[in-house]
Amino acid sequence: MNSITTHVYFVPGLAAGSEIFRNIKLSENYEIHILEWLIPEKNENLSDYAKRMAARVEEQNAILIGVSFGGVMVQEMSCFLNLKKLIIISSVKTQSELPRRIKVANFTNAYKLIPTSLVLSTDDLTKYSIGPKSKKRLKLYQQYLHVRDKQYLDWALEKMITWSRKEKIQGVIHIHGNKDIVFPKKYIDNCMVIDGGTHIMILNKGREISKKLLEIFET
Repeated sequence: MNSITTHVYFVPGLAAGSEIFRNIKLSENYEIHILEWLIPEKNENLSDYAKRMAARVEEQNAILIGVSFGGVMVQEMSCFLNLKKLIIISSVKTQSELPRRIKVANFTNAYKLIPTSLVLSTDDLTKYSIGPKSKKRLKLYQQYLHVRDKQYLDWALEKMITWSRKEKIQGVIHIHGNKDIVFPKKYIDNCMVIDGGTHIMILNKGREISKKLLEIFET
């Protein structure tokens, strides 16, 4: 009996590439696709960018998964797609789940005062992406941050900080680590918790996340 192939699309975190999914292993009836970041057009809004990203999902009833800022992106992409499942990992579902420091940066426009050139170094960009507390995690993750285009970074940082979604997307499934310091668990509602999971658990807890994804796919 032939099994039906389900297409699974992944969107990585801010400035990250497809390599962050290297430890995600699915069964043979799931075909994995990685949607790399596009360079935004000048003054492109989030919805228009999401529509361009969504156009690269070629199948109906696909599964769409995003990590961190990629989780924000897949939620916006879902407005243009007919999906089987929508899943976010190490991300947020609404503006209310953003940590206080990001809300303050948005309210004060402080992020506009910091030139992107200051975060273009690998160390600084990694600290922005996953937090400054663990040198080991910094070293692990920095090798996967390779989207260095200034126009993209300016755009992505602003869109993450100023994201204004107030109502969560119906049916979105959220997987989150209880040790995430970028999007602390205390601000997150209604999620599946990965014990000991940090903001980069897609890398160092790939087996556990893969198992969790397969469970979600089958429900």
